Amino acid sequence: MKILYVIGTLGLGGAERRLVELLKGLRARRSLVCELVVLSDTVFYDDVNRLGIAVHKVVRKTNKDPRVFRELYRICRRFQPDIVHAWESMPALYAAPIARLLGIKFINGMIMDATANPRAHPKLWLREKLTFPLSDMIVANSRAGLMAHRAPRSKACWIHNGIDLARFENLEGETSVRKRFDIQTPRIVGMVARFSPLKDYGTYLHAAVRILRQRSDVTFLAVGDGPTLEACRKMVPPECRGAIRFPGRRKQIESLVNTFDIGVLLTNPDRHGEGISNAILEYMALGKPVIATDGGGTPELVVPGETGFLVPPHDAGRLAEKITYLLDHEDAAQTLGRGGRTRAEREFTLEKMTDQTVALYQRCLGLAHEPPSARREGGSGNTATDPNHRHPSQQES
Repeated sequence: MKILYVIGTLGLGGAERRLVELLKGLRARRSLVCELVVLSDTVFYDDVNRLGIAVHKVVRKTNKDPRVFRELYRICRRFQPDIVHAWESMPALYAAPIARLLGIKFINGMIMDATANPRAHPKLWLREKLTFPLSDMIVANSRAGLMAHRAPRSKACWIHNGIDLARFENLEGETSVRKRFDIQTPRIVGMVARFSPLKDYGTYLHAAVRILRQRSDVTFLAVGDGPTLEACRKMVPPECRGAIRFPGRRKQIESLVNTFDIGVLLTNPDRHGEGISNAILEYMALGKPVIATDGGGTPELVVPGETGFLVPPHDAGRLAEKITYLLDHEDAAQTLGRGGRTRAEREFTLEKMTDQTVALYQRCLGLAHEPPSARREGGSGNTATDPNHRHPSQQES
């Protein structure tokens, strides 16, 4: 079986990380041959260069460069894939008509969020309308994403992210990391996310300031970069600047996250709905209790009282309350962290994501039949599903 993946960039981001993880999992499947097309020259994740697969860089001169169609057509004619799997919306727009023209099965993987109102993003909405009819299957990384984007029932399935737990072995020691970042407080709270209007760093910083006006034993880290970084820096009052740090974008993020006592991920629901957050998965894999914005696909990851807490959007008071509780109740925090690690090991493994993706490919090619269990609703929706799982509104009563 030959699979051609098409992605816009391999810059820093959750979608890019998820594809690299999947390619790592597929590397051991001898029955699969994979190639990758990247529509830019940005490759942030070095892992892709060690996978032993062909990587084609088709650099766009503009966002809608028509030359991409010619180059992608040429690659498909040479490689002759059984399936083209597009990652993100612009790759889907380029790849869908070429796959249809050449009679290649097309899997549309552009649904990576669970935005409550997709029409608030007209470009994305238009790309869905253009590519969904040309798709053999449409796969999201969350059940909430399928529901939000109203993917056609007959084509829709969801596969949760899987994480390579080997990434969290042999990490740099905590003492060394603390020394490198000059962190002297006994407690650390961190949020890892791009600084953009999609994330709610404002609420995180407001909560941090509230807490720092009551105690001095904690350092807050805001890890990442992006267009709103400087505005967020200016939100921090002078007396809190030593305790609220902005380390920037980090490649080896695992060792830094391993120093956290609490992992936070806040989303701006006015602009974005999370699919399955890789940042939250990383917190869980490292045994950190999670506090995250309720909504989107996040409840499919975070189980309140078992792996962490969900808080209402834009509620700095509630966030400060939950952070303070975990700082003051270390045993409870450790219990939640262990629960998160157990959940990651059970439900969000790289092996599980890989198995479900291969099953999806087999089904798309008519090599496998839908198992009876695929029609059952998975409890509260907090568990991973078979890739043949139907759209939620198609469940049997």
